[in-house]
Amino acid sequence: MKRKRIYEGKAKVLYEGPEAGTRVQYFKDDATAFNNQKKGVITGKGVINNRISEHIMTMLNDIGIPTHFIRRLNMREQLVKEVEIIPLEVVVRNVAAGSLSTRLGIPEGTALPRSIVEFFYKADELNDPMVTEEHITAFGWASPQDIDDVMALALRVNDFLIGLFLGVGIRLVDFKMEFGRLWQGDEMRIVLADEISPDNCRLWDFRTNEKLDKDRFRRDLGGAAEAYQEVARRLGILPEGGPRDMKGPEVMQ
Repeated sequence: MKRKRIYEGKAKVLYEGPEAGTRVQYFKDDATAFNNQKKGVITGKGVINNRISEHIMTMLNDIGIPTHFIRRLNMREQLVKEVEIIPLEVVVRNVAAGSLSTRLGIPEGTALPRSIVEFFYKADELNDPMVTEEHITAFGWASPQDIDDVMALALRVNDFLIGLFLGVGIRLVDFKMEFGRLWQGDEMRIVLADEISPDNCRLWDFRTNEKLDKDRFRRDLGGAAEAYQEVARRLGILPEGGPRDMKGPEVMQ
């Protein structure tokens, strides 16, 4: 069946959903870094990320953290609620790494005194600049109440994920989230959207500090596909026989 493509990002495609108020989210194997300056493919990544994100979003829904996730449809697709995406990337940091280390000169791997939440404006052409609550409210990207809701949800997700990953010997260094407004009649609530996977989490083996995330691709460390599989294996969700490939849906322009 041909479906109308709504939006294509670097790692996923959104299609029109089967019912009103739904979308189909398709996970690609494409990998990008440094705002699309570096491009490649991590074989089977879409299959693995679909499974990992399903696993985590289901647990978050179960503990009362609202998400856009409804159910997984097949190896590469999941059914999600249609939301109005807030144009912010919300990053929660527990350990210094990446741009925080570069910006502030804090050695990578330094435990932070507390979890830090940062906001970045979603604009590839501007390299997703870091912004403050002042910018967010002044330019109308989100209201003060929206920001409060996002902060509270982000920290709850962080607490849950720290425990989840710790239980399988992985340190959650930092991760990126996106949130959306879910409209039900006149009622609006903020929900977690996008995905949670090794694409947008920094995950280090607890004992060895080996990187089990997209940094393997970013930094040319090799073994990215195996690292993603290792995360899925530890979480107990690697599909039998490993990630088989699957053709994407046909696109109707």
